[in-house]
Amino acid sequence: MKFRKMISFIAAGTMLMTMPMVTDAATAGVSAGVSKKITANMNSDTTVSAGVSSALATCIDISTAKATVSAAEDTTTASGQQETVCGYTNLGVAKVEGNLNVREGAGEDAELVGKMPGDAGCEILGTEGEWTQIQSGEVTGYVKSEFLITGEEAKAYAKEVMSTIATCTTETLRVREEPSTESEILALMPEGEEVEVLEDQGDWFKVLVDSEEGYVSADYVSTSEQLTKAMTMTEVKYGQGVSDVKVDLVSYACQFVGNPYVWGGTSLTHGADCSGFTLSIFAKYGIYLPHSSAAQANCGTRISAGDAQPGDLFFYGSGSRISHVAIYIGNGQIVHASSARTGIKISNAYYRSPICVVRLLK
Repeated sequence: MKFRKMISFIAAGTMLMTMPMVTDAATAGVSAGVSKKITANMNSDTTVSAGVSSALATCIDISTAKATVSAAEDTTTASGQQETVCGYTNLGVAKVEGNLNVREGAGEDAELVGKMPGDAGCEILGTEGEWTQIQSGEVTGYVKSEFLITGEEAKAYAKEVMSTIATCTTETLRVREEPSTESEILALMPEGEEVEVLEDQGDWFKVLVDSEEGYVSADYVSTSEQLTKAMTMTEVKYGQGVSDVKVDLVSYACQFVGNPYVWGGTSLTHGADCSGFTLSIFAKYGIYLPHSSAAQANCGTRISAGDAQPGDLFFYGSGSRISHVAIYIGNGQIVHASSARTGIKISNAYYRSPICVVRLLK
């Protein structure tokens, strides 16, 4: 069997599942993890400038605790535990336009292990010369210190850019169009899936699923204030039956993971919406699509989801109404322009029930 290796960026913490059931108490299985390696052009370490805060060195004597802490660090609570900001005790925030490379070692020649989108948070583990060792999501590595803000500046900035996130705590949760169990189902959330909260309405949370607004029951989610996280790189292989052009298309599409979502946009670097992203990707391969997910669903040949190959298009929405499109990259995963918060990302293809799947490439 011939294989072709590529490199893909996987959003940290992606929940994998297959065949989500339609009932409220439905059980969602776990799909095979991504094993494809998609070659991607990374952002350079130094192409974007960022402000740097100097850590304060003033020490405060706390007589009751008989301890000294740096003013750049979080203070301790009455119980002796350090306070956290968005889950971090020693917070750093990527202050860049675009993405900040995370490397295996403290040097620009070190292997890339992931990237941090602008405003992403991390735990600072230590410093080594001009480099800072960080942990963010499932990525541990080194970033250039000049592109990271720390200390009190980072804590203040985090409060400006953090989002309220709802995490599904049941096996499968219905996302509805209105705050009512009688409302139409917009999507299905597997356990552990996260969505941004737009509004707390008591028994319901208004949330953002891709670029669509919906509602989830407050009984089946937990909420927290979060910053975006770094994305990992995972190696995978393609099996027989996948043409070179499909491999190349998926490789090309995944280069833009982490770039922004802009409604109505078609720029792969400066911002695209879901159909603008697919339109621009396929245009490189001589296939010209309309700028509408519903219209794109009428192009090509419809196939079953079980027969999907890399390069096929997955369409999502409510009922028969299509409102979102993504590119299948194999092994149960898609790349898509998801929302303004997450930008272009990789997700489980069954994080929502696909309405249809279309093949454009032979």
